Amino acid sequence: MKKASFLALLFIGIACQNFLAAQSRATAPDPVLIASGITASELQRHLTVLASDEMQGRETGTEGQRKAAQYIADVFSSWQLPAVGDDNSYFQHILFKAESWKRVELTIGDKKYRHLWEYYAAPHLNEGSASPMSFNEVLFLGYGIDDANYSDYKGVDVKGKALLIYDGEPVNASGISYVTGTSERSNWTTEQKLAVAKSKGAALVLIIDSSFKENVAEVRKALSNTRLQPAKSRLNLRNLAPNCHLSSETAKALLGTQVKKVIRQRDKILKKGRPSDAVIPAKIEVTLDKETRELSGHNVLGYVQGSDPVLQNELVIVSAHFDHLGMRGDAIYYGADDNASGTSAVLEIAQAFSDAKQAGMGPRRSVLFLLVSGEEKGLLGSQYYVEHPTFPLANTIANVNVDMVGRVDAKHADNPHYIYVIGADRLSTELHRINETANATYTQLELDYTYNAKNDPNRYYYRSDHYNFAERGIPAVFYFSGTHQDYHRTTDTVDKINFDKMVKIAQLVFHTTWELANRDQRIQVDVKK
Repeated sequence: MKKASFLALLFIGIACQNFLAAQSRATAPDPVLIASGITASELQRHLTVLASDEMQGRETGTEGQRKAAQYIADVFSSWQLPAVGDDNSYFQHILFKAESWKRVELTIGDKKYRHLWEYYAAPHLNEGSASPMSFNEVLFLGYGIDDANYSDYKGVDVKGKALLIYDGEPVNASGISYVTGTSERSNWTTEQKLAVAKSKGAALVLIIDSSFKENVAEVRKALSNTRLQPAKSRLNLRNLAPNCHLSSETAKALLGTQVKKVIRQRDKILKKGRPSDAVIPAKIEVTLDKETRELSGHNVLGYVQGSDPVLQNELVIVSAHFDHLGMRGDAIYYGADDNASGTSAVLEIAQAFSDAKQAGMGPRRSVLFLLVSGEEKGLLGSQYYVEHPTFPLANTIANVNVDMVGRVDAKHADNPHYIYVIGADRLSTELHRINETANATYTQLELDYTYNAKNDPNRYYYRSDHYNFAERGIPAVFYFSGTHQDYHRTTDTVDKINFDKMVKIAQLVFHTTWELANRDQRIQVDVKK
């Protein structure tokens, strides 16, 4: 933590004294006065430390990430927040598993195919074995779905066999899913398909990936970026069939002269909604040999206890991830916007709540300021928290999440005073109204709901830490400024941050959180998933 100058410290002290004095004279908390403590200079102070050379890009499991966690803990300690983490600390310690391939090979006939070019296998979806698997045929099994409305497995024995399936789900010409019976898509993810295949005894699943180019790029990035999982996690209990994803060209090579037969089978499924399978002769050998190592990481917890004896057991969680991509050689991925910006905003909001409490004007409900690691590895820090909550999830009324709020995207180049709002109405209409009212009353930002659309191709709703709370039925709102040309590059640096914009966004987050923490009734989950 860098030392502030004497004059800066003196100014901060005077400002705090004035704040406390003004609040003590007030008959009720003034949220505008409390939010005025969120300043561009303080945001810049935190962000400059977090995105410095010393933090080395804050990659989970590295010394840089540990330094960043300690900085955040020191800030919470300086405000005399109670240590509610493990062993009376500010930390929730997480043991992560890092997974990578020692050897991954796919041979069809006499040709060995190129991993990450013509097919890919993701370590986190495979257990791995040094022993190769050999097959003389594959069983085409449609989409690999086993649902009450549609089942590719009905009447089919897959034990010990290699399956070939399409990704996605069968949809007719009118866009109606045969699984749901509506235009809404089902929840049949790749993981669910692999779990069913494993439970039915399949030895291997080969998936024809319709988005191979995009997905293989993500797997390449994940493999170069040390994919992690919490060592103690429900995800580690999954039993998934060994699997590889194939490009359409590799799938055609596998099928050979039988390719038209499989296409006819698929078209039959899409036309009539009736499953269809076929045995295809094919010589295949697959080796998936994985290695695993363990790394330690941290979530950091700042807690402000509520003042109302009845409501203080209820909790609002304000979250942001403080990790980033670390270093590649000597190059530092600073992550100033992603997500030192969100982390700095949460720290400033936490100080506003802490100052209010010290002035005897604290929130009625308790508020947990949760800075998580492992987001860049797959939302792992927030996943770990919801699986090992410090406070009961049943008492957690909402999650307010801040991720990348320091830049201006191309769409809003002429108006930096905007924010994308994602997820607020997915579970609770009240949360949506509270945020809109807070903005209309206090901050007057442009609220852009583009990325909240259920058909958003970017799927941002599923890509930040709020989702782990929403998945468990806890209303969540995600604040996001959009991507830019420096996203996940070494050029995401402090000098490009718009701190005046950040103040407005942080104040909106504050006012929304303040209302959640002080209203008489907890918000209701009134929207069906």
